[in-house]
Amino acid sequence: MKVLIVSCGSYASQGYGCPGEWKCLKAANEKEGQFAGYDSVQVVGYLECECPGRQLIPNIGCVKKNVDFDVIHLSTCMANAWPACPNRDVDELVGKIEEKFGVKVVKGTHNYG
Repeated sequence: MKVLIVSCGSYASQGYGCPGEWKCLKAANEKEGQFAGYDSVQVVGYLECECPGRQLIPNIGCVKKNVDFDVIHLSTCMANAWPACPNRDVDELVGKIEEKFGVKVVKGTHNYG
């Protein structure tokens, strides 16, 4: 499974508890968390959504033009952010991405806490 991971850049940089991408990449590499059901996992890209998120869908489009992927995972810090994102409704974002790119979007990457 070719995976594009999208994380919340603000969540990580503001010190809300996400130490960076290592948890997402570890879960993908070891097929844990939301990657557990895949036979194989190949992370082909890692994007950060930057506030207020206007460039996310165009940035995903740029990746899609250059790298094929089967599924997009919204990082755990993006899917379950607390405090929640003031700029994007995660469920609405999932719908927009799936409609635009025709790929499944999974909310979450790991369960490491």
